[in-house]
Amino acid sequence: MIQYISEGVNPPALQKQKTNRWIKETAAEYGKKAGDIAYIFCSDERILEVNKQYLQHDYYTDIITFDYSEGQIISGDIFISVDTVKTNAQEFGVSFEQELNRILIHGILHLCGQDDKTPELRLEMTRKENLAIERF
Repeated sequence: MIQYISEGVNPPALQKQKTNRWIKETAAEYGKKAGDIAYIFCSDERILEVNKQYLQHDYYTDIITFDYSEGQIISGDIFISVDTVKTNAQEFGVSFEQELNRILIHGILHLCGQDDKTPELRLEMTRKENLAIERF
C-alpha cells in the first residue's frame, strides 16, 4: 500500500492513482514490487529534525528515505520537505509538480537499490529519474 501523509503542511495535490501506478511500474523495471510505502510530506524544520535525530546530519534536505525493503518487495518511509521542493523548483526553473515528481521517484529509486553517493552515481540517478519522469 502506498500512503500519502502530511505532517504540519498542506498536502500537495497529487494524481494518486496515476502516481501509484507509476511507482509500481518503476519498481517493476528494477525487478521489484511495491510493498508498504509511506510518503510523509513535511516542513524544512521537520525534515531537519529527522535528519539530526536519525542520521546525525545537521542540514536541510529535500528527501530522506528509510528503507525497510525485504527481498524483491520495496517498503519504506519517505520524508519529503515541501518547502525545499518549492525552493528547488524555483532554483531549477521547473514547476512544483515536476520537482515533486522527481523527488517522489527519487525515493523509489533508492528503495530499488539505486545510489547517489558519488558524482558519477548522482548523474546516473538523475538519468534514471528523467527516464521515469518521461513515463509519467
